Amino acid sequence: MIGADIEGTICSRAQCRAEAVWVIEWRNPRLHAPDRRKQWAACAEHVRYLHDFLAARDFPVSVHAVDAVDAARNAS
Repeated sequence: MIGADIEGTICSRAQCRAEAVWVIEWRNPRLHAPDRRKQWAACAEHVRYLHDFLAARDFPVSVHAVDAVDAARNAS
């Protein structure tokens, strides 16, 4: 997903085929440098589940609308 338009991407939740409307950025501090962020795509139904899954492991996590992430990428 990195470096590509996110619009049209499907949800990262297992067996979900819904279109993603959210991007969840996260990192595992034990493995990733502070400037590295991984991204999961999420549909409206699964955004809270995926966020909570990562937050329960004390991973830094943030959620952004797909439109906002695509717009920021296209502006740079």
